[in-house]
Amino acid sequence: MTEISVVGAMAGVVGSLAGGGATIATAWITQKTHSRREMIRLDVRKRETLYGEFIGECGRLLMDALTHTLEHPETLLPAYALLNRIRLAASAPVLAEAERLLMRITEQYFASNVTLEEMGRIARSVDADPLKAFGEACRAELKALHARV
Repeated sequence: MTEISVVGAMAGVVGSLAGGGATIATAWITQKTHSRREMIRLDVRKRETLYGEFIGECGRLLMDALTHTLEHPETLLPAYALLNRIRLAASAPVLAEAERLLMRITEQYFASNVTLEEMGRIARSVDADPLKAFGEACRAELKALHARV
């Protein structure tokens, strides 16, 4: 009888440990998944803000570069600061498009100014939106991040 009691008691202890362990494991996995999702959401928000700032700054600089030469090199400093912040977080395609866009702006500053008629022709051309490739790369990256959530 004692052996049966010991076996029964051991079975009860092992069953309790298994059930408790499963509960702890489930809670840990749930918490880890929730934390990971929250980190990804925060990362997406941070990137959206950063990319939006870069687009705004580059849009301003593009318009300025069409009608002015680069008289003050520090004009480009905020855009290069944003580019380097992008370098810290972005995927390779987003970074490549950001670098390409900033190079285009810099080249335009050293090119001749654009007349109003030329600006109209540019606006109607297929390549009218110089920010488009960057925006599309950002959208693809953010979509991939959202898919991980």
